[in-house]
Amino acid sequence: MSQGPRSGLAAVSSALLAMSRHLEVRDVLKTIVASARELLDARYAALGVPDDHGGFAQFVVDGVSDAQWKAIGPLPRQHGILAAMLHDARPERLADVREDPRFEGWPSAHPEMSDFLGLPVKDGDEVIGALFLANKNRENPGAGCGFTEEDEELLAILAQHAAIALTNARLYERSRELTIAEERSRLAHELHDAVSQKLFSLRLTAQAAAALVDRDPARAKDELHQVAVLAAEAADELRAAVVELRPAALDEDGLIATLRTHTQVLDRAHAARVTFTGSGFRALPAAQEEALLRVAQEALHNALRHSGGAHVDVSVERRGGGAVLRVTDDGCGFDPKAVRHAGRHLGLVSMRDRASGVGGTLTVYSAPGEGTTIEMEVPGG
Repeated sequence: MSQGPRSGLAAVSSALLAMSRHLEVRDVLKTIVASARELLDARYAALGVPDDHGGFAQFVVDGVSDAQWKAIGPLPRQHGILAAMLHDARPERLADVREDPRFEGWPSAHPEMSDFLGLPVKDGDEVIGALFLANKNRENPGAGCGFTEEDEELLAILAQHAAIALTNARLYERSRELTIAEERSRLAHELHDAVSQKLFSLRLTAQAAAALVDRDPARAKDELHQVAVLAAEAADELRAAVVELRPAALDEDGLIATLRTHTQVLDRAHAARVTFTGSGFRALPAAQEEALLRVAQEALHNALRHSGGAHVDVSVERRGGGAVLRVTDDGCGFDPKAVRHAGRHLGLVSMRDRASGVGGTLTVYSAPGEGTTIEMEVPGG
């Protein structure tokens, strides 16, 4: 094995133990990358987890400062050597990555890299990431590839255990999401019971006040005071519930990442193809982001349940200081006026209420046989 500063069985064991201590995916990725760089005595290390859109859902680096990383710019795309490791699923050991015919350059702020060692991270036959090192620390840089065959063997062991750690972390996060969903469902039921009781009391008290207003105005006044108290209590409970039930992923990941994840889940669960297009933009106020998410969820539910379409697309784009959400399907379509007159709203009333509640608008484009587009626009905060 490589005779670097942390070579040997004890160093490998220490790295594997460090990986197993973390349950969050991001923490696991950081530990894998830091361990690989230290074990193989390299200047730079990185691990990319691909998404389904030609980019990376996560990309973690070690050996690059925060300022450097910010200056480099957006996450890399799947091209060049990175794409080769992901698509061909084979190791890459190069004397100078810049001289490889697949090399396509990098941003001006990117550090210069020469010798290179990379391996795919695989869970069974599935490639779930690309782990690579660059610039082996040595006395004579530039004289061939500094990474040895022994280094490659060591990195392969680390990559195998990295796949296990990453898979376990993903399972933990999914389990946590299910637990959160169950807890939110419980809170929703409790909210329904509590507010229903308050509204029932409110109705009875208002009826009593109406009966007393002519024969006993003083008592009617007391009852109306109680109506005001009950209404205030119900409003407080609703406000608290909105905070508690706001999707955790929206708080942590933002609207774009949350919608992308949601559509990926639906795409796996349904026969119809569900896709998402969107790019990051300045964060909107929390109420607007939640309204956009809820409308997208309702529109997706309608499209997948009622349209019979083969493809549903969700998109979000910036418009001025605000944003526009579109959910489009290629299904059977409908006549919005006929649906409204028949008393079947397909959630359109609640979607319009959510849009207007945050100062936005909701427009429905549909006709029989021509699919449906739900468009919601919200202004900037």
